[in-house]
Amino acid sequence: MPQVACSPQSPHPATKAMRRPLCPLFVFLVAAVAFAPRTEAGPAPEQAAAPPSPPISSEPLALGHGEQLHFQIAWGIFPKAGEIKISAEEVSESEPMPAISTDNATGRGHHFAEENGAPSSPRLLRISTTTRTRSTVAKFFRFRAQSIALFDTRSGLLLHSEEESHSRKKATRQSLDFDYPAHRAHYTNEVAPEESRPLVLPPGQPMDLITSLIQTRAWDLRPGESRDALVIFEDDFYELTIHATGYEELKTPLGRFRTLILEPRMERTEPKGMFKRGSTVKVWISQDTRRLPVRFQVEFKFGAGVATLVNYSPPEP
Repeated sequence: MPQVACSPQSPHPATKAMRRPLCPLFVFLVAAVAFAPRTEAGPAPEQAAAPPSPPISSEPLALGHGEQLHFQIAWGIFPKAGEIKISAEEVSESEPMPAISTDNATGRGHHFAEENGAPSSPRLLRISTTTRTRSTVAKFFRFRAQSIALFDTRSGLLLHSEEESHSRKKATRQSLDFDYPAHRAHYTNEVAPEESRPLVLPPGQPMDLITSLIQTRAWDLRPGESRDALVIFEDDFYELTIHATGYEELKTPLGRFRTLILEPRMERTEPKGMFKRGSTVKVWISQDTRRLPVRFQVEFKFGAGVATLVNYSPPEP
């Protein structure tokens, strides 16, 4: 942010050599990342020249400075399989990124719109996400992933993202840098440098899966309506359509909410990855003034992982 039919109670059968696990930002289904990595896809294909694209379309971010969300992950018989912590913080262009930093981490070198004939300096929002297994699950699958994404607050566009993950048997570290005028992004894999390559950037406002789902809180969808979203899965872009499917009353640790259920589907292009294999993703957005993403769910043929919002801090005034 998979697919081998298995369950958290038993290991999956032997598979072909694995290319890499799913994006750590998709790991609110922590156990699925452990048991069902992506299969070998062969050498990365050559990227075609970037096609002509319409002007960049984007919207303001649905997260604000100081905002924090803490989700508890339930998987199968494990009610506290893991957790996700998300925080947003405004930073200056020159401020270094903590924990997992690279030379491009501050956004320097990216291409921005011009103001009065000179390149403008972005106002940045840094979104940090930490995912880890806990309790019993951590005993047989210790996993921790961190990601940091830098957004231009004026345009809402993602400028730079980086992720790293650690488990007992594998470590990953990768980043993406975006050049919107050229319709390009550059993927860097520090663990497997041979997989680093330029990417053609499709039209849209790219975000990782979890940030994309949180972004839906800014939309005013009603059941039967939909909107498109461009979602990043490591070195690939998924053109998704997010459908509003209905309302549901939910009781959570933060209280009882009337929620709108949203479901991403891959309709505009040939389904791939988890969507090709019949998996579904849902998010429940509260219908109060805060528009909280109170629950995420990823459902596979062999079970579902659920992330429930258990703690929330609003943005600073």
